[in-house]
Amino acid sequence: MKKLKVGLISFAHGHAYSYLESLRAMSNVDITGISDEIQSRVEKVTTDYGIPYYANYEDLLATDLDAVVICSENVHHAKLTIAAAQAGKHVLCEKPLGLSLTEMEAMISACQENGVQLMTAFPCRYLASVMKAKEAIDQGEIGEIVAIKGTNRGSLPSGWFLQSELSGGGALLDHTVHVMDLMNWFTQSDVKEVYAYSATLFNEDINIDDAGMIHVKFANGAIGVLDTSWSRNSSFPTWGDVTMTIIGTKGTIAVDGFAQKNELYSETNGKGVWTFWGDSMDEYLVKGFVTALLNGEQVPITGEDGLRSTVVALAGYESVKLGQPVLL
Repeated sequence: MKKLKVGLISFAHGHAYSYLESLRAMSNVDITGISDEIQSRVEKVTTDYGIPYYANYEDLLATDLDAVVICSENVHHAKLTIAAAQAGKHVLCEKPLGLSLTEMEAMISACQENGVQLMTAFPCRYLASVMKAKEAIDQGEIGEIVAIKGTNRGSLPSGWFLQSELSGGGALLDHTVHVMDLMNWFTQSDVKEVYAYSATLFNEDINIDDAGMIHVKFANGAIGVLDTSWSRNSSFPTWGDVTMTIIGTKGTIAVDGFAQKNELYSETNGKGVWTFWGDSMDEYLVKGFVTALLNGEQVPITGEDGLRSTVVALAGYESVKLGQPVLL
């Protein structure tokens, strides 16, 4: 059996743990190393699973692996992706792809010039309800899309997410990109105009935006609006949500990405608990990456896809600064 040799660079983003478990479950993958400048962040997994540890990512990239998964702080995505490309390694990069148009274009160019593929980590494409909605839209069941209303409301993160010099932005950046990617995917049209709002409303002791609303106009005439706020407090049963109402000329589709759940209300817990039982979107994401590389096919979610959603979030901050819509 042909196997893909995969390494992981940085566990700064918690998704790295899920991606690791998904890779470990695949018989056609060998995990050949993990690099993280903070050894304590990965010491348990490297020890428990017997995976070689590299203090410096350059040393990992110097080995004969085929691909890397990058889950660093956002500010390092470009540097790590370009280094991986120059070392001849394919890349699965956590979202947002980058923090400026220039660096995202450099990431994409570096991968193209070195003959490797760049995939953006948008696992929400693999939610069951999202896949069914995409299928219905492509079959013309709701006609032409007129408007999409979405939410990606979350709870307050911690650590580097709240440090703009590492994250690049707060809720407006963090939670625009996932659902904006779905909007782009559904409409198959580019965003041409962005109008946004952001503020710090829910947590007075932080210095970054935790509330955001973003409005977009697509080239094909469709419009979209998305609530990106970190507005779910500690009593909420889960970290947040992914919902969409897709309005077409012939019908409407409602999507609740995490509806496949059991609900528990217990005095012992002191609050409601939602336990998701649906298929793992992270597992499907990683499988899509690995399968494409082993088969010599294009990865299902490209660097260009990552760029298209991220530039909308970045334009949102420019709109907030100017107090008016921004054209792309």
